[in-house]
Amino acid sequence: MDVLQWEHYLREDLGVLTRLLDSVSRITPAHDKKLMTLKEYIIKKVRNPINPKSPDNRKVLIFTTFSDTADYLYSNLAQALKDGYGLNVAEVTGSVNGRSTIKELKGDFNDTLTWFSPRSKRRDLVDPKASEEIDVLIGTDCISEGQNLQDCDCCINYDIHWNPVRIIQRFGRIDRIGSKNERIQLINFWPDIDLDAYIDLRGRVESRMRASVLTSTGDDNILDENEKMDLEYRRDQLQRLKNEVVDIEEMQSGVSIMDLGLNEFRVDLLDYTHMAGQLDGTPYGLHAVVPSSDEMPPGVIFILLNRVDSINRDKRNRLHPFYMVYISDDGGIVCNHLDPKRLLDLMRYSCKGKTKHYDNLCNAFNEETKNGKNMSRISMLLDKSISSIAGQQEHSELLDFLDGKDSFSTVKNNGMDDFELICFLVVK
Repeated sequence: MDVLQWEHYLREDLGVLTRLLDSVSRITPAHDKKLMTLKEYIIKKVRNPINPKSPDNRKVLIFTTFSDTADYLYSNLAQALKDGYGLNVAEVTGSVNGRSTIKELKGDFNDTLTWFSPRSKRRDLVDPKASEEIDVLIGTDCISEGQNLQDCDCCINYDIHWNPVRIIQRFGRIDRIGSKNERIQLINFWPDIDLDAYIDLRGRVESRMRASVLTSTGDDNILDENEKMDLEYRRDQLQRLKNEVVDIEEMQSGVSIMDLGLNEFRVDLLDYTHMAGQLDGTPYGLHAVVPSSDEMPPGVIFILLNRVDSINRDKRNRLHPFYMVYISDDGGIVCNHLDPKRLLDLMRYSCKGKTKHYDNLCNAFNEETKNGKNMSRISMLLDKSISSIAGQQEHSELLDFLDGKDSFSTVKNNGMDDFELICFLVVK
């Protein structure tokens, strides 16, 4: 080891960290705009109840990712809110069992939550003589799961967790069956920079991971492709949560926990394989026929296997090397390969739980194709489906070419030679 060079780098780091500490130390609580904004929200909520029929509901649940932040918030809010507005404040983190401005409470984790949500936690059975309640609870994700806190009608994310599921879980502490509140509110503090730049930390981590892999074993990159796909999807959903007012319970147009990944389909697959055995060796080309509906116009859903990695530009297809395309009978693309979640939802809706085929539809399809001997119409739709995938690729590369980026290429024969047909679902 070059000790002298190492010492030089350490001293440089010390200088950088010292300057950072000096810069941060100037931001006292009185000059912390984020802290002051949080305090203003709480005061505004107290003066203007979310539920006019419950004007005495002054409860606010505040989530933060780090216990240090929770300590900071409690230290700078608790006494001020207690003295100025009569609000009792408490804190619960993984390292702090519980502390509050109520002297009778001894810091027990469960007692703190019970005093914050006495009706849902049935405090009357534990301490019927208790009269005071906690109005503002500051906590980390140690209370984001499995807690009934629906006495509260306002949840604030002081910072945004990288996983949108965690945001939904936090909100789920007050958005629960049995709530007496007509309305509940979720407030998110988003970073004061572009979200893409905020998440780019992941890109830097991956770069360092690749560098370490190249200099060591060469094949131990724990950040595999599937995980990176999920991270990209979570980033998209975070952006959606930031820009849209969504109905969490609405599957098609909102965001639900199941929207944030493909776990529900994996569970379905596991259940099926437990019942029917492994699918290894299943021949390609299997197909089924289902009825059309308002959601599903007549056409074909193709499931394809791609042999060329370069087709998955910018990792836009989360299912690569598998591709799904829904094409109507008139050749229009109902849903392209970039929206696999919607396609899987449609297939699940039309097929799950169906144990018998549709005789009339199958007979009509067999008659149309002469029992599978004349598949020209299906082949024509398959050709257009693959062309739509290749067209998306060429369009993206053309834009890069026009922008001066050196990445323009073409897909031969509309990509027909690059795909295998796994199976297809006919919608009649």
